[in-house]
Amino acid sequence: MRVAVFASGGGTNLQTLLDSCRPPEAAHVVLVASDEPAAGALDRARTAGVATHVIPDPGDGDAIVEVLRDVETDLVVLAGYLKLVPLGVVRAFEGRIINIHPALLPAFGGKGMYGAHVHRAVIESGATVSGVTVHLVNEEFDRGKIVAQWPVPVKAADTPETLAARVLEVEHQLLPAVVLAAARNGKVVRLPFPRAAFSAADAPAVTNTAVST
Repeated sequence: MRVAVFASGGGTNLQTLLDSCRPPEAAHVVLVASDEPAAGALDRARTAGVATHVIPDPGDGDAIVEVLRDVETDLVVLAGYLKLVPLGVVRAFEGRIINIHPALLPAFGGKGMYGAHVHRAVIESGATVSGVTVHLVNEEFDRGKIVAQWPVPVKAADTPETLAARVLEVEHQLLPAVVLAAARNGKVVRLPFPRAAFSAADAPAVTNTAVST
């Protein structure tokens, strides 16, 4: 499975994919694209010998589709990409674009809900559990069908920074698990929701349930 990753920032989730999607695995990253020319994710891609692309206009769906088709993309992964994906791209790659979000959607999602904004909102709400969600991408921010969710406990003394660090550890497990499961099954599949919160060292169990689109 040929994977294109979109990222706007430093690319730590990208790095987990670069590290995980290597032979003999059935997925490999063929392109890293960013709307930010100075994004650290692009540097990580160059270090790994992966092609890069700077998106001049994130709203130009036709141009994005052309770039993705040029590298024969099978799966698009949004890993910290902060722009809304144009409808033309969503339609061209329906069921083949996933996004990772640092909360348990549908709570704490939508436009403007990313990074510290999410974790601050979780803490201020009084929630005792947050988590990570991977979902299919549609024409709205954070509203596509959920593929996988893992819980992360919120501690009484948490700050947005400490909660973010705990959530990120799980992101670094969950995203590669979803991508590799998709590659092994030839399509995006659901992963089970754990029955209880767990430490970031726990390994995921992958099911073969296809995600309807």
